[in-house]
Amino acid sequence: MSAPDLIVAAARAWIGTPYRHQASLKGVGCDCLGLLRGVWRDVVGGEPELPPPYASDWAEAGGERLLAAARRHLVEKNSPIVEAGDVLLFRWREGLPAKHCAIATAADTMVHAHDGACVTEVAFRPWWRRHLAYVFRFPV
Repeated sequence: MSAPDLIVAAARAWIGTPYRHQASLKGVGCDCLGLLRGVWRDVVGGEPELPPPYASDWAEAGGERLLAAARRHLVEKNSPIVEAGDVLLFRWREGLPAKHCAIATAADTMVHAHDGACVTEVAFRPWWRRHLAYVFRFPV
């Protein structure tokens, strides 16, 4: 199985996990970062660092913390073209830090954890594309 296929399978295994802020336990609870951390553990191994405690508005108060961590541990793509297995970082408005992440399952779908919902696979619609700020790959 290719690395993108492993990443997609690992992300899909989290579908149905309830949203829980700061959690990262498959089937029990996670937020978007917890989903990314869990998929990392499944495909890469031990986490390279644990995130510090963060509030739900952590990005507004803490600058580009998600982007900085992604640049430390993932491989930034030079192209905005989305492929299966890519890690997607979103910002809600220009000038605000990236605050949400997801994992592409294809060029037009992604798995993510969103407040008030379970982990789900959704279409990568124009709204999401407008808010896409960065695209990364796992280091596998």
